[in-house]
Amino acid sequence: MTTESAPGLAGWPPPVLDPAGPFAGPVEVVAWVLFVMAAVVLTVVLIALGVALFGPRKWKRRVGGERLVWIGGLAFPVVVLTGLLIYGLSTTARVADEPRPGEMRVRVTGEMWWWRVAYLDDQGREVIQDANEVHIPTGRPVVFELESADVIHSFWVPRLGGKLDMIPGRRNFLRLQADAPGTYGGQCAEYCGGPHALMGLVVVAHEPQAYAAWREKQAGPAAVVASPQAPLALIDQGRAVFGASGCAACHTIRGTEANGLAGPDLTHVGSRQTLGAGILPNNQGTMAGWIADSQGIKPGNRMPSYPVLTGQDLRAVAAYLESLK
Repeated sequence: MTTESAPGLAGWPPPVLDPAGPFAGPVEVVAWVLFVMAAVVLTVVLIALGVALFGPRKWKRRVGGERLVWIGGLAFPVVVLTGLLIYGLSTTARVADEPRPGEMRVRVTGEMWWWRVAYLDDQGREVIQDANEVHIPTGRPVVFELESADVIHSFWVPRLGGKLDMIPGRRNFLRLQADAPGTYGGQCAEYCGGPHALMGLVVVAHEPQAYAAWREKQAGPAAVVASPQAPLALIDQGRAVFGASGCAACHTIRGTEANGLAGPDLTHVGSRQTLGAGILPNNQGTMAGWIADSQGIKPGNRMPSYPVLTGQDLRAVAAYLESLK
């Protein structure tokens, strides 16, 4: 089974150069300024090298002169970098200050190697728990409260804004906004050991009414939705295997006896777009593969593989989890 990057991180143009919200625009400006500055510096260096090697003696003296060194080696980078610093600090002040009254808040906690997601009310209390996928309404800023439960991670959704580190014992704030509905890929941008490269996430932006409906449904307990691929008999078998295999010790499924906190909340896992923190499409086949050999797919992650389960047991558990919409 092969993994893939989170939706929206591949393709052309690169996501940094394809902003989808007002907080990503300044990042694109900085990227282009750095690119142009690098191109100018490279051009100047190549011209100077050509003059030094093949130019007339008069030009060679000018290239090696003290004046050019002061201008090109000191004045130019100081002016450009100072301008970028001022621009960056002013942008950071706008997107990274503490939540204001009435702003939507989502707390994302980086863990090795997945994302714990909690939606907060106006008083900062957790009202909905989720994992590896964030849903937001379009057209309004959302304050992300970023924390880490273990090592330093970095939260980055390139099309919606810049990246910000998640530091143990500290809470950082980041505002993102999506102007249009869609799926926006994210990635941990700070090496955090082991399968760091396989720590992705998905941000799904909805129209405001659709978001309100999604949030109302998400706040409820698990609701089993049968299908031709997951009949009720198979779902019931999977529920029994889930309990007998000790999965409830690490995972929560609201409305059931499963109340573990070590791993991702699975209450509505069947409605998510991806598995394994943004690296696999979510369907019965990948669910069964992940349960059977999570260590082969994402070596070093905290979930053990379950090779002892039979093919029928795996199919049943996968059907049960997929039914949790």
